[in-house]
Amino acid sequence: MKLPNAYLATVSTRKVRGYLLSSTHPRGKSKAAFFRNLGFPAEEPQWLIAELRRHAAENQVFQSTETDFGSRYVVDGRIISPVGATAPVRAVWFVDTGQEIPRFVTAHPLRRRS
Repeated sequence: MKLPNAYLATVSTRKVRGYLLSSTHPRGKSKAAFFRNLGFPAEEPQWLIAELRRHAAENQVFQSTETDFGSRYVVDGRIISPVGATAPVRAVWFVDTGQEIPRFVTAHPLRRRS
């Protein structure tokens, strides 16, 4: 199963710049180190935003959960950085009850079990 309406998926520039690419965010700085080391520049969050949207559209939903507030989707797959580096990433998306547009929640490196 693919993320429903992935072509409509939204990713907040504020969240990407202030969290996923921020080396000073208390909870996001380790994610920032990961994404920046792959080649996603903090000064140009649109690169990571575009890649998160591509990731959502092209990869399968690993897990979906219905909540009182809507549907949560976990998508696993490889991302490709602007410099051509790739890495497995898990991204979480949410569709609010009564809505159709997935909104980005978070992403982090996907560590596979051996």
